[in-house]
Amino acid sequence: MSEAVLSLEDVEAGYGRAAPVLRGLSVTVGAGQVVCLVGPNGAGKSTALKVASGLLAPRSGRVVLAGRDVAGLSPQRLLGLGLAHVPQGHSVFREMTVAENVRLGGYTVRDPARLAERVEAVKELFPVVAERWGSMAGLLSGGQQKQVEFARALMLEPKVVLLDEPSMGLDPRATRVVFDQIDLMRRTGVAVLLVEQNARRALETADVGCVLDLGRVHISGPARDLAADPRLGRLYLGGAAT
Repeated sequence: MSEAVLSLEDVEAGYGRAAPVLRGLSVTVGAGQVVCLVGPNGAGKSTALKVASGLLAPRSGRVVLAGRDVAGLSPQRLLGLGLAHVPQGHSVFREMTVAENVRLGGYTVRDPARLAERVEAVKELFPVVAERWGSMAGLLSGGQQKQVEFARALMLEPKVVLLDEPSMGLDPRATRVVFDQIDLMRRTGVAVLLVEQNARRALETADVGCVLDLGRVHISGPARDLAADPRLGRLYLGGAAT
């Protein structure tokens, strides 16, 4: 297995005084690896990303990024340490150009030459970003907007990217493009922790799959093997609803 970049270790987390959503969750993502979390609604998939990104502090357990326990650090601190989060839905600023949206991802880069290098790098990775550079982001299709979000997330050369339901609301063609771009991120050495309701499609792309139910990993293993595991269907049919 590749060297661990991000690990959630025996994490318990929840909201307010309610019962915990995560109940001893452990997940590890290696460099250049895509790990997907799948499972029924209410299993804790998006909550796991919120804990990893600093949006929700765990009640117990550890979040380890590149060997450092970062549990409880703010999203801004984690971004500086190499963790980027692309949230569910569309997060582009519609009244700004593609260029302005992407450059926001490099707002902490003080060296203009370095910033220009990063811009050219993400343009090369995402051709639609280069093609629509001067366009208003709100005029792009849903799939194109998602690629702008990916490009923005990669501006600071993160070690790991968290993706929450990247195919949500996209048509089949746009979904194919988005998953192709996830594969491209992996090939550049970025670790990806992916939450996706489209379990079959996610498992086709991922290296490792983890099926969550009731806040724990119930099944994990090579993603393509997991896609054929009949227990996956049973967990979806029997899981708790949100």
